[in-house]
Amino acid sequence: MDAAPLSAATASAEVARIQRPWGWYETLACGDGYLVKRLRLHAGCRLSLQRHSHRCEHWVVVAGEGTVQCDELLLPARVGDSLFIPVGGRHRASAGSGGLEIIEVQRGAVLSEDDIERFEDDFGRVVNSVVNL
Repeated sequence: MDAAPLSAATASAEVARIQRPWGWYETLACGDGYLVKRLRLHAGCRLSLQRHSHRCEHWVVVAGEGTVQCDELLLPARVGDSLFIPVGGRHRASAGSGGLEIIEVQRGAVLSEDDIERFEDDFGRVVNSVVNL
């Protein structure tokens, strides 16, 4: 079955790419209680070890390889692998030598970059406060 053609509005819409020290992310979709992002980690980079108080996440690896962590669980990350991160789960992703790309589905009442508490960070973003930006 062929996919439906994109409308002119959809085809011309540009997704804003937000640069971070570890790579970048794009917001692909959002709705009531959900947000979908595409994250690309540069080769050898990793996200901060973090948790969220108001959302869970589901990661699906779509390109590259590396490792993913949730609490004490550390798993290899290859194309097609997925990881569910419950509310409050400490998690991070680390890219291998070719980078790592993840589709992230967030679900919860608060879907904001303000809902990040960092415990470890390679880029000096850990601050001694309840919410770390």
